[in-house]
Amino acid sequence: MEHYVAPDRGHDADLDRQALDRADLDAPTRVLVWRRFRRHRLGVLCLIILALGYAILPFVEILSPYNPNDFDENNIYAPPQGLYLFHEGAYVGLHTYPTATVYDMETGLVKRVTDRSDPLPVPVLTTCGEPYHLFGFIEGRFRVICPPEDGELFLIGSDRLGRDMFSRMVHGARLSMTVGLIGVVVSFTIGLILGGLAGYFGGWCDAAVSRAIEIFRSLPELPIWLALSAAVPVNWGPVSVFVMISIILGLLDWPGLARAVRSKFLALREEDYVRAAELMGAKPSRIIWRHMMPNFMSHLIASASLSIPAMILGETALSFLGLGLRPPAVSWGMMLNDALNLSAVEIYPWLLMPMVPVIFAVLAFSFVGDALRDALDPYS
Repeated sequence: MEHYVAPDRGHDADLDRQALDRADLDAPTRVLVWRRFRRHRLGVLCLIILALGYAILPFVEILSPYNPNDFDENNIYAPPQGLYLFHEGAYVGLHTYPTATVYDMETGLVKRVTDRSDPLPVPVLTTCGEPYHLFGFIEGRFRVICPPEDGELFLIGSDRLGRDMFSRMVHGARLSMTVGLIGVVVSFTIGLILGGLAGYFGGWCDAAVSRAIEIFRSLPELPIWLALSAAVPVNWGPVSVFVMISIILGLLDWPGLARAVRSKFLALREEDYVRAAELMGAKPSRIIWRHMMPNFMSHLIASASLSIPAMILGETALSFLGLGLRPPAVSWGMMLNDALNLSAVEIYPWLLMPMVPVIFAVLAFSFVGDALRDALDPYS
């Protein structure tokens, strides 16, 4: 009995191409990039978290129960207080418990004792505390969460001056998260201009920029950061110091980008569309920014997202060493400066809590940068 054997037609690439959805073939580049990016679940999640974080930065005064520099000498190194809904098995609403300072005769240490017999209601979405100025000119007292009327509220403890660490951490996010953006803008502006000029014109311009890149890349970053930060005048205001620290962080980060832009432009300037633009009389600035730069934009976006974590860590390191931002400004690095005393950290471990947002911010930017790099890869 004969068996039917299907003819071997082989692999037909045209049939496979026709089977593709027509929408995929006609989709613009940004749609294809977004489709590749959203496959990176962790990158999408981190992007949402960062977007929400930057969206609430202008409203940090509303989220904190205290102003960042409000201090209480009676609650120095107060431990973290919890929030509860039930008291002795019964629902009584959001509340906390009062704490008292006692002296331990056996160990010679000062301890905080919690009295769980007297719950203190914690008001939410109401007015309380000292007035603040939203955006610098809108005065208000509305807060998401407020301390009890007859007690204090230290969600993650207080520092050596009795200042609420949660309020300071929330306010510190504004400077610590913004300094990375400003530093990247500074470094990218210098890197794009110098790298673009060197790659497009070549000759003596390329030689001069290349030597400058080699000199700056040979300098150790941290000692130069420390030296430049120490040279900032002590009589400058917080805003001036913040801007100067951002510029200092960006000054030493541009050589890597400038070298990448230079190498890319050396190849792009030989392309036909660049030669055609030159023959039509286009100016070099138009050729660089309108014709050559868009072909390099994917690498720039990925590099920017991966450079921001380095800027955040740089500001944290400078402020941690006492050479960054200065009071009354608040940043995560300044809060970690209290952790220089190891004996205090051993007794009051909540002084290390500002490390948590630093770690999460650096990881979030790193994951977003990896996802963008994969999505913008033309060979993926």
